[in-house]
Amino acid sequence: MTPAGADPVPALVTLHLWRVPAAGVPAAVARVARDRGAVRRTAGVRFAKLLGTGRGRTFAARDADLTRWGLLTTWADPASARAFDDGPVVRRWRAAADEQLRLDLRQVSSRGSWSGREPFGRPVPQREAGPVAAVTRARLRPLRAATFWRAVPDVAADLHTRSGLRFALPVGEAPLGLQGTVSLWEDAASLRAFAAQGAPHLDAVRRTAEVGWYAEELFARFAVLDLQGTVDGRSPL
Repeated sequence: MTPAGADPVPALVTLHLWRVPAAGVPAAVARVARDRGAVRRTAGVRFAKLLGTGRGRTFAARDADLTRWGLLTTWADPASARAFDDGPVVRRWRAAADEQLRLDLRQVSSRGSWSGREPFGRPVPQREAGPVAAVTRARLRPLRAATFWRAVPDVAADLHTRSGLRFALPVGEAPLGLQGTVSLWEDAASLRAFAAQGAPHLDAVRRTAEVGWYAEELFARFAVLDLQGTVDGRSPL
């Protein structure tokens, strides 16, 4: 039985990343606005977010990368996800992109909410072998945003020194106020080591409780079922 307030645990979660040439940025921006409704009306979609990304070094608004866009989707069944991948929305992005990545994910753990929902349900936490992905997302309190952005560079710098990290991208639904990350790790132990041993990250966690940066936050972890494509010219696994 699904707990009150939580979506059912999805049968599949997919993450698409598309990079477009600089000349294709205006069309990509228009496509994001146009595709939101089409994705949400797709059969089998339970939750979907079209996402802008950043270059991954400062995780601040000035780090925005208008050439790379993402789509995170939860599915009622894998067949609907396969049909969507052959449908018009993905075909248009595929035609416009000079690089793409698709991750098929299985929910392992989730804590918090996104747009007032628990889109990944409340799965029983598991320990997984093999590569894992993590998604974080938060909505900042406007009066706390300045102190948050001052803390971010140290956390981002530490993240990129971590053994086992395959890639990490800032993601967001808007330039300011809504922020998140998508990261891919060789294994769950590497992700746990960053969360438990990274001094800047631990300090940020402590200050979150003290300062109250977030009006809403979510952290979710996934087992990687399949990966197709590249990031920055190479396969991340």
